[in-house]
Amino acid sequence: MIDLARHAQHEPISLRGIAERQNITSKYMEGIMALLLRHELLISSRGKMGGYRLSRSPEEYTVYEILCAAEGALAPVQCLSVQVNTCPLQDQCSTLPLWKGLELVVKDYLEKVTLADILERGERPENCASL
Repeated sequence: MIDLARHAQHEPISLRGIAERQNITSKYMEGIMALLLRHELLISSRGKMGGYRLSRSPEEYTVYEILCAAEGALAPVQCLSVQVNTCPLQDQCSTLPLWKGLELVVKDYLEKVTLADILERGERPENCASL
């Protein structure tokens, strides 16, 4: 997403170009792009000049929504990654409040950071998958 925000002003960017710049295989990128397209975070176009671009401006994307689209639930434990916690031990689980609190803190933080914020700060985590 950062790569697209940096390079795709008005013209679509090829999957191959993104994969090369991010040092990720095209096959892996295809899977990521499919998830982002399914969540309507990207627009794709086919053909010789085809590729991908953001569906909105960088200011309109939160890091939380991007990660949820690409990774699924961000819950720290499995029982919190589903809509309804059906764990039979939840009423006696002494760590569940800790995990719920952590999940809330992470969500709250990531919902406040936009794709534009990352671009403005010039943050580029090294040895880390790009958003």
